[in-house]
Amino acid sequence: MNDSTTETAFVELKGIAKRFGTNRVLENLDLRIPRGHMVTLLGPSGCGKTTVLRLVAGLEKPSDGRIFIDGEDVTDRSIQQRDICMVFQSYALFPHMSLGENIGYGLKMQGRPQAEIRQRVNEALALVDLEGFADRYVDQISGGQQQRVALARALILKPKVLLFDEPLSNLDANLRRSMREKIRQLQRQFNITSLYVTHDQSEAFAVSDTVLVMNKGQIMQMGAPQDLYRRPASRFMANFMGDANVFPAAIYPDSVDILGYRLPRPTGFAVGVERCTVGVRPEAITLSQQGSDSQSCTVRHVAYMGPQYEVMVDWQGQTLLLQVNATELQPSEGDQLFLKIHPYGMFVLAEAA
Repeated sequence: MNDSTTETAFVELKGIAKRFGTNRVLENLDLRIPRGHMVTLLGPSGCGKTTVLRLVAGLEKPSDGRIFIDGEDVTDRSIQQRDICMVFQSYALFPHMSLGENIGYGLKMQGRPQAEIRQRVNEALALVDLEGFADRYVDQISGGQQQRVALARALILKPKVLLFDEPLSNLDANLRRSMREKIRQLQRQFNITSLYVTHDQSEAFAVSDTVLVMNKGQIMQMGAPQDLYRRPASRFMANFMGDANVFPAAIYPDSVDILGYRLPRPTGFAVGVERCTVGVRPEAITLSQQGSDSQSCTVRHVAYMGPQYEVMVDWQGQTLLLQVNATELQPSEGDQLFLKIHPYGMFVLAEAA
């Protein structure tokens, strides 16, 4: 499957296969990443996303296919010959070196003058909001600060391609939020072509120009985060990108019929489909105590989530998942309420997927 973008690829994988013995991890995979874009590989454990990252890095060689960076075939080159830097989940910092020595290590290996190394280290520390930390050691700083040091160590080398391997998985929720903002800011600032691997959907959405979802070594769908969420191409995608209520339906010129409930036809829905399957996101179903133009339902379960409730209701013999704003309604189990489905949260699903 190819990226539909018409922009020239800066990183390109053509016909990539990877096998470990008889285990086929990837088969005939194509991927194009335009210059300066941040592409995130997202998918369940074992789907092949980390293998793709390691192939681009040069840590693995493909069984078949070729890898190109900036128009050059790098398939047989080592990571040192590819002008690539990687930010690891484990940070991979040297505990016996100061933070400044860690950040400047790559420049030292290149034989850069000490004065240049000191200047660029200080600039890199400023970029990640760690001015004055050059003489500290790894055990003297927090996990979030260690991740920023790892990011500075990669940025200081001004690589052609920057790779991220689950970089935030060891951080708590608040630190993950601030770090993903910092990563995205610096990636845009330096216009570095980047490939990011994560299993966290919100993280993928926050940092990416394009998200590529994988399953069992195949690309299931790729596109802008909002497109994947609003227009998933399959039942797998609908469920993987968030919760979805799925119904049998029929689409008419001016309406969609879901179990006898007629709704305005959303823009882009093909007409004349006698039978199809539609999905509806939980936030596109609202509850009220009024019955006008709505459908009666019974509340079966309520979970308080802070700003909202997750509510499960019985309707037309089906159990639906809804999200209700906690400032607008406080439902309780057993309540007889009315639901309304809004077309903006609907999408058509491929039956076979």
